[in-house]
Amino acid sequence: MADKANKEEVQVEDTATQNEVATKPQKEVSLKESNPEKFLEEFNWHNYEEGIDPIDDGKLEEFEKLVAENFVDTLDDEVVEGKVVYITDRDAIIDINAKSEGVVSLNEFRYNPDLKVGDKVEVLIDVREDSTGQLILSHRKARTIKAWDRVNAAHDEATIVNGYVKCRTKGGMIVDVFGIEAFLPGSQIDVKPIRDYDVYVGKTMEFKVVKINHEFKNVVVSHKALIEADIEEQKKEIIGQLEKGQVLEGVVKNITSYGVFVDLGGVDGLVHITDLSWSRINHPNEIVELDQKLNVVILDFDEDKTRIQLGLKQLNPHPWEALGEELKVGDKVKGKVVVIADYGAFIEVAEGVEGLIHVSEMSWSTHLRSAQDFVNVGDEVEAVILTMDKEERKMSLGIKQMTPDPWTDITTKYPVGSRHKGIVRNFTNFGVFVELEEGIDGLIYISDLSWTNKIKHPSEFTNIGDTLEVVVLELDVEGRKLSLGHKQTEENPWDKYEDEFAVGTKHTASIDEVVDKGATIKFNEDIVAFVPSRHLEKEDGSMLKKGDEAEFQIIEFNKEFKKVVASHMVIHKEEEAKIVKEAVKKQATAQDESKTTLGDANAALQALKDKMDGKK
Repeated sequence: MADKANKEEVQVEDTATQNEVATKPQKEVSLKESNPEKFLEEFNWHNYEEGIDPIDDGKLEEFEKLVAENFVDTLDDEVVEGKVVYITDRDAIIDINAKSEGVVSLNEFRYNPDLKVGDKVEVLIDVREDSTGQLILSHRKARTIKAWDRVNAAHDEATIVNGYVKCRTKGGMIVDVFGIEAFLPGSQIDVKPIRDYDVYVGKTMEFKVVKINHEFKNVVVSHKALIEADIEEQKKEIIGQLEKGQVLEGVVKNITSYGVFVDLGGVDGLVHITDLSWSRINHPNEIVELDQKLNVVILDFDEDKTRIQLGLKQLNPHPWEALGEELKVGDKVKGKVVVIADYGAFIEVAEGVEGLIHVSEMSWSTHLRSAQDFVNVGDEVEAVILTMDKEERKMSLGIKQMTPDPWTDITTKYPVGSRHKGIVRNFTNFGVFVELEEGIDGLIYISDLSWTNKIKHPSEFTNIGDTLEVVVLELDVEGRKLSLGHKQTEENPWDKYEDEFAVGTKHTASIDEVVDKGATIKFNEDIVAFVPSRHLEKEDGSMLKKGDEAEFQIIEFNKEFKKVVASHMVIHKEEEAKIVKEAVKKQATAQDESKTTLGDANAALQALKDKMDGKK
């Protein structure tokens, strides 16, 4: 019963299943299932590999057409034009009709600070998608690609370009022109010299491309060229109206050590340092300063009127014309030393009025010295007018005239024979100039320096600046000459030596030096005697040598010429003569005695003979 019941239940389920299948729609059979061979033959393997779902060809063509019309082909090396749609603090958002908008750093637009929304700019794809999927564009690279075409066109057509001054460099500035770094020489920044280059850094200015070196990719630009044309027109207009004596207003453009360049409105003129002031000045900056406005007078110009000589002091009358008639020769004036030369000093007695004090008029001394010994630049001095010529505008002054002439009472202060002390001021080959006081100089001849020393030049005896004691020997008031002596302040040692070393006196000394034709011996600090060669002979016939000590006899003494001659030979020759003389005397005596003895012997012999002969 159970099996039967189960069978019936299964039959019921099968029937239900069949009924359910019959009520469901039938599944569509694909080409892959119905005709596998045809499916493989028509299968789009490219779409399968790219993961693209099958799309109807018509729809795909329509999509590609829309893309071509609305989106750019973003190749890496192609410059496209975009539109600024938004600007942030750091970036500019550019629409180039791509999938997304691109980003360009504002640093790339420094040359164009007026960039605004809606401006069209050229860009290049720098990064298709960064880490955030953002499209990164480069305006700088796009400008660089197009730059050379634009630079060449600007040069050929002489058009004006905008450039951004990036920084300073040696000799000029670096300027960004179309993305190219161009060189702006310092001389091409402006028509006037530039003192501060840094004020131009960060500015956008107009330029002309003046030179291109294609080999080295160098570009030179000029801002000066833009304004030179206008200045040239102004210059021609001004030059055509120039006349000598015309007074114009100008601006100090440059200051040099020799003068000032003044801009007259496109034309430069030079005010020489001597035409700045009637007074003497050391540098033009004492009178004017840069950018100062002043009136100048045209003094002269060349035929082309390219060199214009200007004057500033000529706008005022010459100071000599303002001198009063009461100023005359002999008057005392005060002034400041403005210039010193070897021959004298120039004194400014009034603004623009100078007088010369010659060095000979600075001291009563006849021994001339340099002007620097008396005055210095800037000193205030008082002087006497010696000569004055208003027409020639010359004046000579003297300061020694402010004190009495010391020679007026010279005979009272410095009589002959009086002793004084003075300072050695100068040497000559024949003597020494000694200053007794300011304005009183005397000469000591070289022969009056020492009684004993033989002096070839005064520098062997004294030095400049030394103090010497002197005696007045001669005085010439009219000739202003004073003869002095130094040796006369001491007793002449040769007076006593005349007796001590008289001819015939004997002295013991050593040979000091062997010289030509003899030798010298030094008896004391003053007496040096000469011994001729033959008088050096010793008793044994040999000659005295240096250092040998012996006795000498004075054979010549001359006080006037300080000459002493001695001899060693005469001493032993004298002894020899004395011995000979005594020997001769003894011999004569002996001969007399011998004659007497012989006579007696002869007489004795004769007597003996006579005795032997029987005479007695």
